[in-house]
Amino acid sequence: MKKDVAIVGVGQSPFYRKCGMAVRELCFMGFQEAMKDIDLKRVQIDGSIVCSAAEYDKQRSPASVIVDYLGIMPAPSFNLETLCSSSSTGVRVAYSLIKSGLHEVVAVIGFQKMSELTSHEAAERMGRGGDIQWESPFGVTMPAYFGMVASAHMAEYGTTPEQLARVRVKSSIYGEINDKAVYRKKISMEDVLNSEMVTSPLKKFDCCANADGAAVVILASAEMAERITDKPVWILGLGGSTRSTALAGRLSFTSVPVSREAAQAAYEMAGIGPEEIDVAEVHDCFTIAEIVAYEDCGFARPGEGARLIDEKQTYLGGRIPVNLDGGLLSKGHPIGATGASQIRAITRQLRGESGKTQVEGAKFGLVHNLGGPGLYNYVTILGRD
Repeated sequence: MKKDVAIVGVGQSPFYRKCGMAVRELCFMGFQEAMKDIDLKRVQIDGSIVCSAAEYDKQRSPASVIVDYLGIMPAPSFNLETLCSSSSTGVRVAYSLIKSGLHEVVAVIGFQKMSELTSHEAAERMGRGGDIQWESPFGVTMPAYFGMVASAHMAEYGTTPEQLARVRVKSSIYGEINDKAVYRKKISMEDVLNSEMVTSPLKKFDCCANADGAAVVILASAEMAERITDKPVWILGLGGSTRSTALAGRLSFTSVPVSREAAQAAYEMAGIGPEEIDVAEVHDCFTIAEIVAYEDCGFARPGEGARLIDEKQTYLGGRIPVNLDGGLLSKGHPIGATGASQIRAITRQLRGESGKTQVEGAKFGLVHNLGGPGLYNYVTILGRD
């Protein structure tokens, strides 16, 4: 396994339903934590990538505003967007910039302030993440997209509402522990099953919620990493895939093709298989999305993902612990920050810094970050020395 680029710093603001502060302040909170334990001066950061879904930003071209506030000018910066997978894409691009030799240290800054929009406005913009000619004008929103996935999985494999509910119950257990999560309260099976219907078969608690937040990942070359930290986490595998915006062209709704393709590419680059992953973060924007991600990432065969949650194999102490920070369902989903937050969680696991949710001896971790209803997916495999 090549160890050419390392993650040397990670940080995150708390995720809020309504933060009451400027975007630059949110980003500073994440940046401050990322810089805390490394021997790195701001002037040594020679590039930055600011990641957000621009439809939600009132500030046009926010990169300059943010890096000015963080004090990392005049190093070049740019804005990057692939919907919900934006900051995982940012990590892929930062890796490439360092690997090429063009940069030595790059900060990836993911953020979103969702509370500047009403729920109606946010849902409308999310819907436009689908095909604006053939799908979203007919009222297809993100819950509707994943409602179709859930219905197809139920019809094909017999997946039940109770199995979906168990995903949210698990997320609430770990969300209660996470002091940066939006929802820090345990939820019962009955709470999930009795919550309001959003779009059949998905109920209110099957869905993640919008949030305000920021997360930062600082990457460095191997040479620089050895000088500034004694606990580098190495980027071993990077997989990415893009598919048609229109779901009408998909042959099946029981899987998300970009997830399978990105996972396969990441495993090939890392030289390991799914059986070697010790801990994972997957994109659980809806409860069905987590179950399908188990299958697409190779943790279960097609149709058998729900068995993992039935048997608590994705809990701490199980065969493949997943989303031990509460996932999007409990932690919240500030679109541009989500991937970087997932990478922070796995980096902390591999460093042994996850406290009550620590997977003992974790050596390899995986991050699965979906963009939209399956337009993009980026899978990142991390490892420690």
